[in-house]
Amino acid sequence: MRFNEIAPLKPLSPEQARLKSMKDRVKRDQEAIKAERARQKIKSGQDALVKSHQV
Repeated sequence: MRFNEIAPLKPLSPEQARLKSMKDRVKRDQEAIKAERARQKIKSGQDALVKSHQV
């Protein structure tokens, strides 16, 4: 490994840290929305399956 590959990164300025935090939060929220939609789709499918077996 080269030295520049393991050298520590410079600390972010407060403005850069705030932007990075916002971007990270957006990514987490998008993943949470995606997961929630998947849960709702699975639940809907399970409910439809139960309903079809009851008839």
